[in-house]
Amino acid sequence: MITNCKNILVLAPHTDDGELGLGGTISRLIEDGKKVTYVAFSTAQQSVPEGFPKDILKTEVKQATQTLGIEPGNLIIYNYEVRKLGYARQEILEELIRLKKVSDFDLVFIPSLHDIHQDHTTIAQEGLRAFKNTNILGYELIWNNLTFNTQCFVRLEERHIDAKVESLKAYKSQGARDYLSKDFIYSLARARGVQAGCTYAEAFEVIRLFL
Repeated sequence: MITNCKNILVLAPHTDDGELGLGGTISRLIEDGKKVTYVAFSTAQQSVPEGFPKDILKTEVKQATQTLGIEPGNLIIYNYEVRKLGYARQEILEELIRLKKVSDFDLVFIPSLHDIHQDHTTIAQEGLRAFKNTNILGYELIWNNLTFNTQCFVRLEERHIDAKVESLKAYKSQGARDYLSKDFIYSLARARGVQAGCTYAEAFEVIRLFL
């Protein structure tokens, strides 16, 4: 199904969520000639550590997505307040519908519907509402998932995981978080690869599928 999709949308509640959830897949899709549009809804200015400019995550997401091969013109950054996306739910839905009208996406990636982070829940639910007639896959951020259905796998090569790791290095403001480490990224890719019968993979929930 993914190989037949040409115009792909990634919805990231915060800068770095898309890279963490499907950085390897983004790298492979772009390598295969697909168009990938990345939308980040919050640059989390209220959570930026002292010593960094408040808009540092806007700079970092630009670098990270370019590392994966996303064209600068295909990166959309909103500035909703972190942890309060739910208060802007209707506005976010209207932005998604507007985006849907101007570009005919055939595959949309959203956070898992089992993700318990309040911002991730908002983007997952509103993404589903806006794109309910489009193929939708949910990506995993395992530290936020109480459960995750590994129903779809994208087989990846080492170079795709390397690109994911390199993209995450752009987020210097996020410090040495465990889920940003090379060891974690490779361990999860190997675990999903074992499930998929290959060396490396990323897993997704099938939310909507049209054949």
